[in-house]
Amino acid sequence: MRRARFTPAPLALAAAAVVLNLATTLPVQAQASTTAAAPLTLDLPAQPLGQALNELARRADLQLSFAAEAVAGKTAPAVSGRLTPAQALDRLLAGSGLAATVDGQRVVVKPADASREQALPAVKASAGALPGDLPAAHAGGQVARGARVGALGNLSVMDTPFSTVAYTAELIAQQQARTVAEVLVNDPATRFTTSAGHAYENFRVRGFDVNAGDLAIEGLYGLAPVGHSPVEYLERVELLKGPSALFSGMPPGGGVGGVVNLVPKRAGDDPLTRVTFGLQSESQAELALDLGRRFGDQKQWGLRVNTAYADGDTTLDEQSKKREFLSAALDYRGEALTATLDAYTSTEKFDGGTPAMYWFATTDIPGAPDPSTNQFRNGWGELESKAVIARAEYAINTQLDAFAGIGKRDHDYAGFINGTHARQIDADGNYTGRMVGQRGYSDASSAEAGLRGRFATAGVKHELVLHATRLKQEEGSAVNMGSFSSNIYDPVTPTMVAVPGTAPKTGETTLKSLALVDTLSFLDDRLRLTLGARHQGVETKSFSTAGAVTAHYDESALTPAVAVVAKPWGKDVSLYANYVQGLSKGDTVSAALNNGVEKTFAPYKTEQKELGVKWTTGSFTNTVSLFEIGKPVLVTTGDSDNPTYSDDGEKRVRGVEWSSFGELVRGVRVLGGISYNQGKLTKTAYGQDDGNDAVGAPRWQGNLGAEWDTPWLQGLTLSTRLSATGKQYLDAANTQQIPGWSQIDVGARYATELMGRQTQWRLGVNNLFDRHYYAGSFSDSTPIATLGPKRSVAASVTVDF
Repeated sequence: MRRARFTPAPLALAAAAVVLNLATTLPVQAQASTTAAAPLTLDLPAQPLGQALNELARRADLQLSFAAEAVAGKTAPAVSGRLTPAQALDRLLAGSGLAATVDGQRVVVKPADASREQALPAVKASAGALPGDLPAAHAGGQVARGARVGALGNLSVMDTPFSTVAYTAELIAQQQARTVAEVLVNDPATRFTTSAGHAYENFRVRGFDVNAGDLAIEGLYGLAPVGHSPVEYLERVELLKGPSALFSGMPPGGGVGGVVNLVPKRAGDDPLTRVTFGLQSESQAELALDLGRRFGDQKQWGLRVNTAYADGDTTLDEQSKKREFLSAALDYRGEALTATLDAYTSTEKFDGGTPAMYWFATTDIPGAPDPSTNQFRNGWGELESKAVIARAEYAINTQLDAFAGIGKRDHDYAGFINGTHARQIDADGNYTGRMVGQRGYSDASSAEAGLRGRFATAGVKHELVLHATRLKQEEGSAVNMGSFSSNIYDPVTPTMVAVPGTAPKTGETTLKSLALVDTLSFLDDRLRLTLGARHQGVETKSFSTAGAVTAHYDESALTPAVAVVAKPWGKDVSLYANYVQGLSKGDTVSAALNNGVEKTFAPYKTEQKELGVKWTTGSFTNTVSLFEIGKPVLVTTGDSDNPTYSDDGEKRVRGVEWSSFGELVRGVRVLGGISYNQGKLTKTAYGQDDGNDAVGAPRWQGNLGAEWDTPWLQGLTLSTRLSATGKQYLDAANTQQIPGWSQIDVGARYATELMGRQTQWRLGVNNLFDRHYYAGSFSDSTPIATLGPKRSVAASVTVDF
């Protein structure tokens, strides 16, 4: 019998009521104290830093103090656009070695605290989401200067021995993104393995899968909303590319392409009441509310509440969607103790159809249909996720911290949320439709604990981290399947099968790990060496509908890692290298297929070797990396009439990747890059496909976005983004190929005042020329293609009260 379920919604609703009450009862004097956070229209030329700081202080009515010797000989870059004083300070001080502390109208500029800028001596693992502990925004505001590296906590980009990027809440808002996929579309190494508009968002990073269930919240797996993860409550969406079992442990789905980490918003020092209303094609309307307050004589308590409601028709003919989201984030920041408590509830429903996946039976691939064509017109679905997450960190003394986190998530689903395939498609587009009516659940409890110590021996600084994790998931499901005949260009209206009424328990998974990591710092932090290992246990059980155990898997593996960062020419250039491993659950071969003996393989170890260089001008940063990732796969060996099985198969991807972000010149921001890959099947069954291109691994893919603050109208910004992907194979034999594609998105926004309130108007068009294309592949093992998005228009207005 399934255990009782918890409901975090009352906590979030109660928090929302408290904040709404405070928002309406704050005295006028308190509202007036937010001047330091109000955006300004600035156009500051490049000039001596001291002059630039004084001009900003005059324009923003700030009380500014700094030592003359601290700014002597330093030049500030040009800064323009609609910016808050804090954002303007970030840009003025970028690369100067100085940092600003803002408290109301008082600003103090002083040499940056190395423990925060370099992040090694005082990284915070669980309290890292507090505004004061997050790496600051980079020039341009679209990405951050650093991101979380698993158990190591927050590291700056220049100190991280990996390719990382952290997209900010500012970028999420300005691009009108509503899901994590709409944020990661900015990354040149990331593509999606589900059709546009699908109920689930799965990713492929550097040629390897990262599934929707593999997202982490502040480093903890198993707690993020399943399907689409709303972004209204997120301060950052962080991506660490490549496998990283040492730093994050094994993800529940075994994804090894990278780690996607979500960082919730926290209340800032200044009160926030922000309302956004948006419209999307065809008639999808959304209302979102973002509230933040801090309390206490030193503002040690904070509360941030985000809620969103959307409903209406979509670009898929006859489909409608409804989405409801509510989150509350409570935090405490004391002298020694920092703690957070998060709760959310997320519900998504759709009716009238669902996107299809396209499975071909021919080498003559028919042209992509219009994405608005509804292959499953009667499809419907419901997904609901609820979670509560608590974290704390305590500074025992100046050299030792203890941290811990625990969370619980419940997820329910029903309907036709996946398995809607157009199968056996011929050259004319005729196919056999496969539908799967489902009901199920996936509940998870996740925890971590650790110690972080800092000490020095013989002139070498150490940061030693002991990190333990545990994730337990219980799943239940039931399905009914059916089929029908149709055509991708002229589909029939199928009669959908019934959805089961109950879902018995079908599986349990327990992931346990223990890691020890030491980061050594030499030569005044110009050389950093990270060494570590993690022991990972994987246990799974499968159950019959009667509750009997039908299969049991219990294996473990040790994954080492070594990484180095060198700065031979100063802080503006970093050379890095790493060798890391990722883990995926090994396959089990049934007795019927293995001469009467069931065989279970140990977890597969995916290996990455990477070399790279990063350089920054303070306002513009680049990363160039060379990498190789090899993943074992199960293959058949021996006599083809009486085969045996081995995990000696391999898929390998070698690549060169360039990524860039920042402010190129005054008022012009860029974000994106290019990736060149050689994905190969190096070891296959009987060697029949050795040397072939790997499925879903195009040679070229890239994204390049740009924003321009127009000179003729202050507050007006124009933007565009070009995304392109080369041709790719859908099958291991390399007989089914889809062509390359490109897409252009454009946008505009205008920042102004409306009745004395700061207001942002936004307009965006995705897939401007409405190109119809197959976007990529869904699976390494089946020739299934995904479909790109229909042209869509989104408009919104945001007002700060």
